[in-house]
Amino acid sequence: MKKFWSLVLMAVLAIGMLVGCSGGGQKASQTAATNKNEGEAKSEETAISAEEIKGTIKVGGLFDLTGGTGDVGTPYAEGEKAYFEYLATQGPVNGYKLELIGDDYAYKIPEATKLYQKLKSKDQVAAILGWGTGDTEALRQLVAADKLPFISASYSENLKNMDESPYNFLSAASYSDQARSALKWIKDNHTAGTPTVALLYNDTAFGKSPIQDAKDFAAEIGIEVVDEQIVDLKALDATPQLLNMQKKNPDYAIIQETWGATATILKDAKKLGITTQFIGLNWATGEGLLPITGDAAEGFIGVVTHAFPYEDLPGLAEIKTFLESKGEKLEDKNQKFVQGWVAAKIMVEGIRLADDPTTGEGIRAGLEKINNLDLQGLAAPVTFSADNHAGTNQIRLAQVKDGKFEVITDYIGH
Repeated sequence: MKKFWSLVLMAVLAIGMLVGCSGGGQKASQTAATNKNEGEAKSEETAISAEEIKGTIKVGGLFDLTGGTGDVGTPYAEGEKAYFEYLATQGPVNGYKLELIGDDYAYKIPEATKLYQKLKSKDQVAAILGWGTGDTEALRQLVAADKLPFISASYSENLKNMDESPYNFLSAASYSDQARSALKWIKDNHTAGTPTVALLYNDTAFGKSPIQDAKDFAAEIGIEVVDEQIVDLKALDATPQLLNMQKKNPDYAIIQETWGATATILKDAKKLGITTQFIGLNWATGEGLLPITGDAAEGFIGVVTHAFPYEDLPGLAEIKTFLESKGEKLEDKNQKFVQGWVAAKIMVEGIRLADDPTTGEGIRAGLEKINNLDLQGLAAPVTFSADNHAGTNQIRLAQVKDGKFEVITDYIGH
């Protein structure tokens, strides 16, 4: 009997082993097949990705990080660089990877020219994101001859001239349009007689850019320009100029400076008890002005071309998400960062729309297809065409209240 049950047990064990081996073999075969299929899928996916990437398009950058306008130039350049970093996480543009290659030229025109030549010849960029007015205007003929689309942080009215600047594009209202809009606002809101205005600016192409246009427009709409004063970009004392201005007692003074000189003007005006309403164009405006000006900034009005990071606007979402992915915070950035981000975004949109994004001519044609580009509140909508490279003439105004810029108008023109 024992022998019988021993034989039965052996038979059961043998059957179990056969079933186990059979199932294991089937499972192993299935696993191998799955791995093979996954491998083939990954290889196919890699092949598709490789096929989608046609190459790399390089965009040049001229940055002022250490020069006379480095106070606003540094966050602007950071915004441009950040947009290209963000872009790298979004896949190819028109089938190409995009790369931003740039350097600091310290707001010196000869250095800008050297850097431009390097970007064009050695780096072989297809387009350029520039910076200052003096260098942008100095490079216009080269840019036109080399057929390199050029979006800079200069909003000089001269760049609207299509005969002289066929490859320059303005991504925000020109300085002259900003001044005209500010003057129009003054005219519409002044209540006691003929408004009087002073103009404060630095002796550079940037500083002087809107001055004659502002005087012409003021005369046209019935505003009297009673004084002009030149204040250096790095001035630490504007008392002599303000004392001269005070003799004319203007109702308003329009400032064409960056944060440093604007802070000097506002602090010295407060010490002197000057009650003139100061209005700064876009580079005089922004959060960076406030900590260096203190309570002397209260009541200051600024031209706003781009969003403040603390506004509730849909366009800020992608910036916020990208920064958080890097462990950074949107609230630690300022308006000039947003401004640089937008300039890069507009250039990339031109590349996206280009039939041939590998050439300057192709990118120019792509930029000229941009029609009412919705920047979701980051800036006024932008439109270019074959005969007009001025993207917009719209601005907002903001006033410093309790140590913070608060927007006081919708987008306005003149």
